[in-house]
Formats: sequence, C-alpha cells, structure tokens
Amino acid sequence: MRSLSRRRVGWALVAVAVAAVALSLGGTALVAPAIEKTDNSRDRVTLTTGQSDGVVTAFDGTGDVVWSLDVGDKAFDATRLDDGTVLVAATYEDVEDCGRFDPPCGRTGFQIIDPKPEPRVVREWTYPVGTAHNSEVHDVERLPSGEILVADMEYESLFTVAEDGAVTWRWNASERYDEPADTTATDWLHVNDVDTLGDGRYLVSVRNADELLIVERGEGVVEVIEGVADGRADRVLFEAQHNPQYLGDDALLVADSENDRIVEIHREDDEWTIAWSITSANGLAFDWPRDADRLENGNTLIADSRHHRVVEVTPDGSTAWSVRGPHLVYEADRIPEGERVGAQKYDDAVVLDGGPSNGGRDDFSPFDGGLPLFDTVHESLTHVVRVPYWLLPWHLAVIAAAIPTAMIGLALVRRG
Repeated sequence: MRSLSRRRVGWALVAVAVAAVALSLGGTALVAPAIEKTDNSRDRVTLTTGQSDGVVTAFDGTGDVVWSLDVGDKAFDATRLDDGTVLVAATYEDVEDCGRFDPPCGRTGFQIIDPKPEPRVVREWTYPVGTAHNSEVHDVERLPSGEILVADMEYESLFTVAEDGAVTWRWNASERYDEPADTTATDWLHVNDVDTLGDGRYLVSVRNADELLIVERGEGVVEVIEGVADGRADRVLFEAQHNPQYLGDDALLVADSENDRIVEIHREDDEWTIAWSITSANGLAFDWPRDADRLENGNTLIADSRHHRVVEVTPDGSTAWSVRGPHLVYEADRIPEGERVGAQKYDDAVVLDGGPSNGGRDDFSPFDGGLPLFDTVHESLTHVVRVPYWLLPWHLAVIAAAIPTAMIGLALVRRG
C-alpha cells in the first residue's frame, strides 16, 4: 500500500509539472497577437540584418524573401548604395588572423554585396579586434569621395577607408572623453552609429555616454545632445540608444533601446524634449528596438530586435506592415530610400503608450516583469537562440519549477 501511495503521489507530481508547462506555453501562444501584417506589393522591398545569425535579407511587401546572404557571424548596419549594391557592417568570431591580439580573436569591418544575379560579396575590408563582443563595427557609410566611413568601437573612433584599403582620416573620442589605459580591454563608450549630415559633418551615437555628437572634420565635436538625467522613464536618451535619424534642424528620431521605445525629440530654447514616442505595435510591446526610420510616406519603420520583427507604424501608432525578421534584427531600411537625412517630423507632442490611444496599455505582456533572475536569463536566451516572441520570463520560471517537481515525482514512482 505504501508503495502504491508513493507511485500515485509521484505520478501526480509529474502530471502537475507537465500540465503547468503545457498550459502556460500553450495558453500564452493561443492568446498572443499575430505579428505579421503584409500586403500584395512585391515592388516594395525592406532590407534587414540579423546580429545573431549574420544574415542580410531583403523582403518584399508580401513578406517573401527577395534575396538573402550570410555575411559572417554578425551583421549590423546595411545600406543600399546608388549602384544597387549593399554596404554592410559585418563581424567574424574566433579567427586566427589576429594581428597584435592572441588568437582566437574577432575581425570586424565591412562588405559590399552585389545582390544580382545571385547575392555575393564583391569587396571586403576587416581588421582584428580582441573580441567580437562589444568591439564590432556597427555602422558604415559611403562618402561622396568613395571612401567608407566607419564607426569603430574597438578604439572608440571614426575613420575613413579609401578604395585601396588605406585609412585616410581618423577622429578619436579621446578628444572629448577621458579614456582608460586600454580602450580595447573594456566596452568604454560603444560608438555604435555614424550618419553623414553633409560634407565632412557627421552625427555620432556614443551609447555609454548617453550622448549624440555632431563631429566636423577639422573641427572635432561642434554640438552635443545629452540625455536627460532625472529618472529612467523621463530620459530622452538612456544608455543603449541606437541609430539616430536626423529629421532636420532641431529634430531627431532615436531608438531609445533600453527604454523599449522609439522617440522623436525636438529642441526648443536649447532644451531637448520628447515630441513623439511609441512603445508597442500591433498589441506587442517592443523589446529592445534598435532602429527607426521616418519613411517618405510619413510612417516609421522599426527594427524590434528581441522580437525578431520589422514593423511599420503610422503617426497614430497603427500597424501598417510587419514581417518576421532575422535573428535579433538590428537594421531595417526601406529600399531605395534608406535612412534619409531630412524627413517629416511630427509637430504634436504625443506619447503612444500601448497603441494609438493615450492612456491604458494594450500590450501583450501577461504576468510580465518582477523576476530579475529570469528576466536576465530570458534576455541572454534571445541572443543565443530565436525564441518565440510570446515566450516571457515567467515561462522560464514555470519550467524551472516544473523540472525538479517532475524529477521528485519520478523518484517517488521509482521507489514505489
């Protein structure tokens, strides 16, 4: 009788564990919103990159892949050039050609892809870095001179590369910031973006300093746009900003990544304030968005990184188009317009918190938050594997509790 009782208790524990996992995962998947919204346009092309799979992919309006190419272990900024080729920032991990570093190391730089007739790399330029983590080139731009402008995170600098591979100009961030003894040994400033604003004039994102800079060749830093310091929720920039777009005088569009939102900021009387922001699309709250472009039609194209999706939203927050992107999508550009310097800005201050209505949220985030350990595990997991967008940290907590429960149940069954 005692053995039978143990076995019953054991099987009951196993059943509870299995049911908890099945109901939590299955129930959430059933109520999760759809994240794809496409149309019949095959002429409209969106260029995307995936940080974790190193893939550059072009989608048409139907969501079908026009072309795709693996460019290394990581892919970041991609820009269509005037001749139809694509310039992409790419990184390799665990290589042996390491220069002054001990192998294995990383190599980072850029490639130029010709997508026709079949996508292939027609030019590549890379340099060794101590590690392929937080030392990658995140952004590159082609200048009218034909030089390639590089935002370098290994030495925290900007530099240009000529057709023959020679470095022809360099600006070091140490001109403004106090540098550590070895800038390659720590993620010091994380210079993650550079855009050309005109001849010799560049907009630069210095992520770890909560600052955007305007740098002029021959002059250095001529303007600084700083984060607002009092309170995380009210900050204009909070540490992990990415891919700012210059909309025009006194207006910028920024992926305010650590706040899980996109913001448009305006300057009035030398003070920058939020004029427009959005935190979700199609009922799903953003998770670490890292690119936003104001399109020619007035909509905003967003790379929602940890949800592996690209979404186009209207000024009132409605979803006009969306597609599942590459793993940990980094960049999204509408072809052929790309990220334009000078674009429509929104004049009416509005915070779209959970959709087009101001006020109550309708984000899909059931039971989300308040689990620091599992939040961290979930965040790390999204970098390694492509998890379902509806998988939340509390699901991991349920699984973590179910495993020992099932093991205890099986042990009781065995003893019985």
